[in-house]
Formats: sequence, C-alpha cells, structure tokens
Amino acid sequence: MQNSFFNMALKQAARLMGKPGRVARILAELVVKISRVDWSTEGRPNLKAQISLIGRLIKANLTGTYKLKSTRVLVGLLAACIYFINPFDLVPDLLVGIGLVDDMAIIAWVFSSAATELKAFEEWEKVTSASL
Repeated sequence: MQNSFFNMALKQAARLMGKPGRVARILAELVVKISRVDWSTEGRPNLKAQISLIGRLIKANLTGTYKLKSTRVLVGLLAACIYFINPFDLVPDLLVGIGLVDDMAIIAWVFSSAATELKAFEEWEKVTSASL
C-alpha cells in the first residue's frame, strides 16, 4: 500500500520491536482512542472489532502468552495501531464524518494481510477462555 503516513508508521513500529514498554504505551493509547471514537457510523463497528482484535493479539504477544509466527506481521499490525491512534495522517481524524476513512482502509488492508494469523489468534483466544 502506498501511503507515506503508513510507511512512517511501519518504520516506527519496526523501531519499537524489542521495546515492550513503548509497545505497551501504544496499546494504552489505542484503548483510549477506541473509547473516544463514535462507532455508530456504518462500517465502524467492524473497524472497532478488528482494531480491538489487533490490540489483543499484540498484547498477548507482548506478555508472552501468545507467540506470533512472523515478526513482519507483528510490525504491520503495530503500524496499523500507530496509524489509527495518530490524529494527523492521510485524512486527519479531526475532519468530522470522513476522518476515519483512511484508518478504516489501512486497518482493512492490514487485517486482510494478516488474516491467517488473526484467525489463529482468535481460535487460541476461544480455547484459552474456555479453559478458564
């Protein structure tokens, strides 16, 4: 995907590998952003579910309870989170009504690219929560 803002997020995500404190801060910012977004607009509930799943996967990987098979996938997922929490990207989030359009596109693309890993994580979550 050709998006200079996402490319910057990818570089930032790559630099964060091996820095769990900084990744945890990104996840905390993600939780705050998720809580502040109006998810009632068409298409956004799906975006909320996708970004929440991505955040849970990154957290599980960070805490060591789930191991991703690919560092490249982890970098892409983290970059999507960075892009989502950044209010000044290709279409600034401050533009009411259209501000999350680019975020939705990035998340959909990353979600599709990492679909196998995300599905495996969802299955792992179901098994893990059922055994508790």
